[in-house]
Amino acid sequence: MSGTTPPIIELRAVDKRFGQLPPPGPLGRLARSLGWSRPAAVTHAVDGVSLSVAPGEVVGLVGESGCGKSTLGRIAAGLLAPSSGTVLVDGKSRERLTRDEERAARLRVQMVFQDPFGSLNPRLRVSRIVGEAALFHGLTDAPGQDDYVCAQLERAGLDPALRHRYPHQFSGGQRQRIGIARALAVNPALLVCDEAVAALDVSIQAQILNLFMDLRDRLALTYLFISHDLGVIEHVCDRVVVMYLGRVVESAPVDELFARPHHPYTQALLREIPRIDARRARFTPLAGEIASPLDPPSGCHFHPRCPLAFERCRTEVPQLRGIAIHHQSACHLDAGAAA
Repeated sequence: MSGTTPPIIELRAVDKRFGQLPPPGPLGRLARSLGWSRPAAVTHAVDGVSLSVAPGEVVGLVGESGCGKSTLGRIAAGLLAPSSGTVLVDGKSRERLTRDEERAARLRVQMVFQDPFGSLNPRLRVSRIVGEAALFHGLTDAPGQDDYVCAQLERAGLDPALRHRYPHQFSGGQRQRIGIARALAVNPALLVCDEAVAALDVSIQAQILNLFMDLRDRLALTYLFISHDLGVIEHVCDRVVVMYLGRVVESAPVDELFARPHHPYTQALLREIPRIDARRARFTPLAGEIASPLDPPSGCHFHPRCPLAFERCRTEVPQLRGIAIHHQSACHLDAGAAA
């Protein structure tokens, strides 16, 4: 890969807030001053996240439920607009793209969803689910659409003879393959996989993961792989980004992060991975629960649960900084060690 090749997707200081309303007008301010109305509750889903995915990379995005990783994946895929910050596709800001460039950028990044049934239209046959977008964008024509659909299904490991069935006539693993075929039908460069194997049986998970890796080799695909399963992340990813309550707390190559985790939250996550050689070990779960994104803690969001927290953690937001080659962590303890 050339050193001048831009990332396929790059997020710069991206925020996402749900429920945020424009400033009230004169009547709204009067009503609020009189106590007749209250400010809308705002969910802080993503807070100042910067992330890039280079061509050919498989980047894992991990964290507890509610940390904002799925929201971040939807922003990367263009399904959600950020409240602030910049999203770049192939080095160009989405806000500055022409209509044709924006359409091409949307095709470059596709998404595979967690629920393989809820993400498919139950009223459409598989042939239309897979082939409609390709036909609309001119990747095939009407006479060649059936052959095109057959090729996509075969590439995803499905029998093309099943293309006239409806989604409810397939198993969960087969439905996920349909979702993969639909994403690949528009020739993307990057797939955002949002818990793409979490709803599947373990044996089916292995098949889908092997399919992802095979497609990576055959099609030179790039992945942003969102998962809470650290075993899956260790198996398929090149680099891992750890999120906690809307912020990135650590980023490192997968071998480096699993061997030498720095952030206390990452260390806690890795301690809880079940291992065969420690089957008699007593696991100590992480104390407390993740705070509400409606009212996140001040300073470091992790400090109410961190056994190493001190006063600075409660008042000052730690910055993500390099602590080793290609290894970044957002912890005041790391900052003090670096100093």
